[in-house]
Amino acid sequence: MKKGPQTIEKAKQGAYVARSVSALQKIRLADGTLGGLIHRPDGTTRIDYHPKLLAEIVASDDPDLLKQFALTVGVVSNHGNWFTSTNRNKELEVLADSYDWLLFLTDRGLSDFISELLLEPEPLLEPARDAFLRSYTADKGKNCFTKVQMDSHADRVLQGYFTKNHQRIQEWFNVISPRGGTLEGLNEQLSSLHSKPWNRIHQP
Repeated sequence: MKKGPQTIEKAKQGAYVARSVSALQKIRLADGTLGGLIHRPDGTTRIDYHPKLLAEIVASDDPDLLKQFALTVGVVSNHGNWFTSTNRNKELEVLADSYDWLLFLTDRGLSDFISELLLEPEPLLEPARDAFLRSYTADKGKNCFTKVQMDSHADRVLQGYFTKNHQRIQEWFNVISPRGGTLEGLNEQLSSLHSKPWNRIHQP
């Protein structure tokens, strides 16, 4: 087998999370395109093409639209299971239909990051390399290089690395969903949401 149950389970888990955390739901419309559906507290329902409805919600200051909304962003990469961003398998299609935004980390991006972090690191990145090597050894110990826990020194130098190489790192990713989306568009939506008065929006 070229792929096992773990790949399918990860796709199912990712799709479940994306469909559970936000009031905005993706639905399939009669013409086969992806639509969006969101319920208002008064019981009314708003339905439109998903990209259009998503942009409307992000740009809105209406607490009824924003209160239960969460922008869902997924990132996948190719380890022989997801194929490529242009040659998808059914698991990747499921994820693309579940997340508001789905990004694909290219092989080039992954290899560049590994080379610059582990194989030929700049002196600045040594704390991140050391944290990685301490975490992944034959001896069991505390892992300090994961998506949940990160060594503070490693985190600081990685943040600097990503900031310094921001433009180049954008080239590591392809946008799978929404169709025609760009990283600039995602950044604009994140910035718009970041600027909203969430304390007021979530007041009882």
